[in-house]
Amino acid sequence: MDSSELANRAPTRLFKDVAEEVFSRYGRHWKPGTVKVNRAYLRNQIMPWFRDRPIADITRSEVQDWFAGLNETPAAADRSLPVLSVILREAEIYGYRKNDSGPCTGLRRYRRRGRERFLSVDEICRLGASLLEQEAVGRLPAAVVRLLLLTGCRQGEIRTLLWQDYREGNLFLRDSKTGPRTVWLSSSARQVLDRLPRTDCWVFPAAKGDRPMSTDALYGFWRKLREAAAMPDLRLHDLRHSYATFALRQGETVLTIGRLLGHRDPTTTLKYLHLADTVARDAVEAVGAALER
Repeated sequence: MDSSELANRAPTRLFKDVAEEVFSRYGRHWKPGTVKVNRAYLRNQIMPWFRDRPIADITRSEVQDWFAGLNETPAAADRSLPVLSVILREAEIYGYRKNDSGPCTGLRRYRRRGRERFLSVDEICRLGASLLEQEAVGRLPAAVVRLLLLTGCRQGEIRTLLWQDYREGNLFLRDSKTGPRTVWLSSSARQVLDRLPRTDCWVFPAAKGDRPMSTDALYGFWRKLREAAAMPDLRLHDLRHSYATFALRQGETVLTIGRLLGHRDPTTTLKYLHLADTVARDAVEAVGAALER
């Protein structure tokens, strides 16, 4: 008996019950942090619409209406869509829906303008100067910011580093967003690490307890830093964007930069190519000098 026949004969399953089954069975493929985030989107964006709907009856038109209804929160809509897609796809595998019904297939995500931010030469210099000033009151978070600029890593990858992850002059991340990977360090990045005290197993320990620096501590420092640098709209993640663009314009290949950033899909790296050539070329030269002490 194929899944379509099973779907016709099986008792009606409600979306809310199938969603829980999917999170229980399929959720083990996700990291704990991803499960937590996906559950939030399920609870806030998806359940209010589909909770008591029979899973077999959900149509493409209904999914389109749901997605259109989230137009005021496009980021949440874009991130909720893959969660809904997984639930409906797994429902086919479990025999609760007809095969290849795919109501989420081909839906175009929202275009969000103004999200990507790239540092200019002037901004690199201002940020470097502010780092020197703020370092006196926040040596460890300042070092985190420097490493974000010099490696293109995600804040969680640097903030939760263990000293055992730093060896042979490079970082060997145990569990990045895309799995274990090596981060190749420049001499400037190694210098930042080599200047830090080794008083804990964590490179950036919390003030209290056996744990890494909290996100609250890092972002508290970041808010003060960007205000001092007169860049109130700058996000920590924008440092990653800037690193990738500088390297690409300096002549590195998309494949190489993708590996440095831990991208699985080269097309993810290509989005950085639109920054103006002259800005990127000058910024590459400015990064090291602006961060030198």
